[in-house]
Amino acid sequence: MVPALEEILRDTRSLVFFGGAGVSTESGIPDFRSVDGLYHQKFKYPPETMLSHTFYKTHTAEFYDFYRQKLIVHGAKPNAAHLRLAKLEREGKCKAVVTQNIDGLHQAAGSKVVYELHGSTLRNYCTRCGKFYPVSFIEEAAGQGDGVPRCTECGGIVKPDVVLYEEGLDEATMENAIKAISVADTLIVGGTSLAVYPAAGLLRYFRGETLVVINKQPTPADGMANLILNMPIGQALDENTPVSL
Repeated sequence: MVPALEEILRDTRSLVFFGGAGVSTESGIPDFRSVDGLYHQKFKYPPETMLSHTFYKTHTAEFYDFYRQKLIVHGAKPNAAHLRLAKLEREGKCKAVVTQNIDGLHQAAGSKVVYELHGSTLRNYCTRCGKFYPVSFIEEAAGQGDGVPRCTECGGIVKPDVVLYEEGLDEATMENAIKAISVADTLIVGGTSLAVYPAAGLLRYFRGETLVVINKQPTPADGMANLILNMPIGQALDENTPVSL
């Protein structure tokens, strides 16, 4: 535990957590932008290209091959950060989690109010009739025909409910995230470099008293923060393990 952070958590009445890939790396899910991240690996096309709406439309089979290999993760479990945030919600302190992650680990930990800015790999829908499918449906399509998952009802392509490059964020999700952040007295920003917009722009809606930044590297929000912790977020939020700064 970090005493300065625990003091803030003790006194807060309305906390919102805004997190990025660094929250999930401690659960074994690789991020995109670190030295070992997805964007530094060698592929036939750049990852940004293969995760774009245009590539999905023009190279559909290749999109699904890449998606199955790199974005569907098996065996990941919530870490100390996910579990502590769920506990803070049960205690009535954490009012919402706003996440850029698509792995569903906040919900797996028990958090109920989670705004997924970039969608979730756990939800998949037919682009023609709207029927929803589990992630296993996308995986099982790998051995069928061209590997493109197609709806069992109407034959339409089943697309992951994730926001690809060139696609806009869900308006209702953004509105809910803005509302939550704007009325919070404490905002914890964790595991994100604040490099991805429009998500990173949500910070400008915070009007509360205390801003905490937990990230291994400096962020553009450090100058506004009341507390900066350059450390793994699970370590910072783990109330059972003493931390010496």
